[in-house]
Amino acid sequence: MITGLAHVCFTVADLEASVAFYRDVLGLVPAFEFINDRGEKFGQYLHAGGRTFLELFQGERVEPAGERQSYRHLCLEVDDLRATAGALRRRGAEVSEVTAGSDHSLQAWLRDPDGNRIELHEYTADSKQGPYLA
Repeated sequence: MITGLAHVCFTVADLEASVAFYRDVLGLVPAFEFINDRGEKFGQYLHAGGRTFLELFQGERVEPAGERQSYRHLCLEVDDLRATAGALRRRGAEVSEVTAGSDHSLQAWLRDPDGNRIELHEYTADSKQGPYLA
């Protein structure tokens, strides 16, 4: 039985720049590194809260000609979206205005160093997800 989302994995162009963004701007906590047989770091796990992680691997994103990417965005739950968006802006992130989505949850958007879209998400009393939240 599925119990939750364990992690999301990205291939990134510059591992250290991406680790710095997710650690220093978004506040995720580095968990452990992936080291190859030559002692070189090629990946990083970051803790996103609870039992959820982000996994980053250094490399090139290779897409066959004409193939479409189905990935749309990573969504991170926050406890106070307006305060979080303000704090991220002070750390240099370009964060959109806070709006209500069609699910009645609050949302704001930004991008990581590779251009991956990130949604910041705060549940409200009217969120459609409400009946499913523990």
